[in-house]
Order: sequence, then C-alpha cells, then structure tokens
Amino acid sequence: MNDNAPSRLDLLHFARRVVVQQATAAVAQLDRWIAEEERRAAEHRQGEEMRPPPPEWVVERGLQKTNTVAVHLGDCWTVRKSTRCVGVTRDQAIEALRRQVPACTHCRPDTELGFLE
Repeated sequence: MNDNAPSRLDLLHFARRVVVQQATAAVAQLDRWIAEEERRAAEHRQGEEMRPPPPEWVVERGLQKTNTVAVHLGDCWTVRKSTRCVGVTRDQAIEALRRQVPACTHCRPDTELGFLE
C-alpha cells in the first residue's frame, strides 16, 4: 500500500467537513428563502391594512358610462372584480332606484335600503 495515501480516518474527517460545509450552505439558502417569504407576507398584510374599506353601495355602469345597469351592495359577489362599478352614497343609491335602475337580484340593495316602490 502507498504510504502517502490518506487513512480511512482522514477520509472520514474530510467527508464530514464537506457535509458540514454543504449543510451550512443549504441552511443559509433556506434562511434567505424564509426571510424573503416573511417579507412578502408582511408587505401583503400591510397592503391589506392600508386598503380603503369598500363602499357601502355600488352602481354598476354599462359599456357606455352614461348607462346605469344596476345598484348593488358594496360587497356584492357579482361585481367584486368588475371595473365598471362606482361607489355611491346611500342617497345616490336610493335616487338610482327611484330612476328605475334595477336592484341586483343577488344582494338585494333595495331591501337593505328600505326602498319599496
């Protein structure tokens, strides 16, 4: 056998150093990923806190902005993502109903407003 060859014990110590080095690098990478995800979650939370509350009443407009299609409650699921809705005051919602703008059949703003024809 060659006298210059490393012993089994030297090889095991070398293997341990390599594993420790790789594990340390992997843990550091995981820590960076965790920190990035925590930062994103904090930004999301902050954005939610800063978001203004939804309007109480919403008027849905048609393709032409002068056409009013329906009156909704502010949290109506049918217009949640719509870009054709405008927040209005209670009085404006009642006035729209008086002008024969239909009330949403899902959220029933006319009932909530106490508007009876």
